[in-house]
Amino acid sequence: MAKSKTIFACQQCGHQSPKWLGRCPDCGGWNTLSEEIQERSPINEFTGAWGISEGVSPRPLVELQGEEGERHATGIGELDRILGGGLVPGSLILIGGDPGIGKSTLLLQAMDRIAAQGVPVLYVTGEESSRQVKLRADRLDVSSPHLFIVSETALDRVLEAIRKIQPKVVVVDSVQTLFVPDLSSAPGSVSQVRESAGRLMALAKTEGTTIFLVGHVTKDGSIAGPRVLEHMVDTVLYFEGGGGHAYRIIRAVKNRFGSSNEIGVFEMRDRGLVEVANPSELFLAERSSGVSGSTVVATLEGTRPLLVEIQALVGTTVFGTPRRTTLGVDHNKVSLLVAVLEKRAGLQLMGHDVFVNVVGGVELNEPAIDLAITLAVASSFLDRPIDSNTIILGEVGLGGEVRAIQQISIRLKEAERLGFKRCLLPESNRKKLDVSTSMTLEGISSVDQALRLALETKKAVGRNTSKVVSEKGLPSPIPSPQRGEG
Repeated sequence: MAKSKTIFACQQCGHQSPKWLGRCPDCGGWNTLSEEIQERSPINEFTGAWGISEGVSPRPLVELQGEEGERHATGIGELDRILGGGLVPGSLILIGGDPGIGKSTLLLQAMDRIAAQGVPVLYVTGEESSRQVKLRADRLDVSSPHLFIVSETALDRVLEAIRKIQPKVVVVDSVQTLFVPDLSSAPGSVSQVRESAGRLMALAKTEGTTIFLVGHVTKDGSIAGPRVLEHMVDTVLYFEGGGGHAYRIIRAVKNRFGSSNEIGVFEMRDRGLVEVANPSELFLAERSSGVSGSTVVATLEGTRPLLVEIQALVGTTVFGTPRRTTLGVDHNKVSLLVAVLEKRAGLQLMGHDVFVNVVGGVELNEPAIDLAITLAVASSFLDRPIDSNTIILGEVGLGGEVRAIQQISIRLKEAERLGFKRCLLPESNRKKLDVSTSMTLEGISSVDQALRLALETKKAVGRNTSKVVSEKGLPSPIPSPQRGEG
């Protein structure tokens, strides 16, 4: 007889404890441990109840032949991009996002295009009935005869349907709704999610079936359930956007068959998600010229260059402590750059609130955006706009120096294609640049030099950025510029 024991498992990270704890010692979550009955399988625990076995003795690595296999295009270019060129047979793909952001819509569209190629596809829905899926399919014009739908939550029946139809691609929406009857815990618990994903992984690797797993997300936006789920799959995709934005960004945070941090941009319309072939033009379409606090930076998302606008607003604080509010960039990064402006450029921002926003809901985290944020804050504080045809690149150090960035050639090509005439970039990058461009390139070695070049007037900038010395020879506070001054 199989033995069982009671454990307490964290529903966020999967940590197991023999007794109940108010706070998980692994992830720090409060009231996340729940009681589960863990069945001990009579199978040897070293081999596991499920797994992958090639049935051969160990061989030298040099004697093996690595064959990725032919990829299957989904018919959606942006989705193929983030997957590394298409679907790899036998791969397990996890896709997560907020409720209603478009996960089911995109997968239903992709499965229809794959099925239109004569490939059998199975869509397993555990949250909706088959009639509900049919209503969405009619709205999206999904009508391929090779697309099969089944509404089921019992994993054994799902596996039976897969063996019966023999599909090449399977979608499970969602993995938190599946349950294994052998386990007494509720669907969505750590044990159920781990066991269900493990059996599906074994099926994908042994039969060569590509499986999509739709996952719920927690309040902080991460995939709900144990972290082991992300380690088991081959690819992890996250939906970003939603809310008041009509645009959706899918980001690959893990990909064993392609580049990670690749993104695909979509627009939500009445008939589903539509690809955005040129996201740079999209994010810059409504940009205003002649407004202070606005800069454009060329960032890299995987292998794709993306031009986005960074906006900054500096105002006098009404509280004792000035605010540093950011959207799309790290809060600590902005605080660091504001401190550099105060210490190295002489801008007195101590009594001012600073707000920084990345237009379009894009999340930026690479060092190449430092100089653009710095100049946007300075431009708003001095109320002097930066030329709208200028693109700004560079990493800013604590000493006020501007450091080199990577892959400068790709960024410049994208900026030139969109009609930018001028680029402020690190001096070390300009010296080593081996690509001809029609843009005017100006090398920057310090933040103070960048302020003078970006604001196009030495007199106005010098009056506010150089420390004013009083008659006694001591530095006096620098007055804040008035609206419309100069």
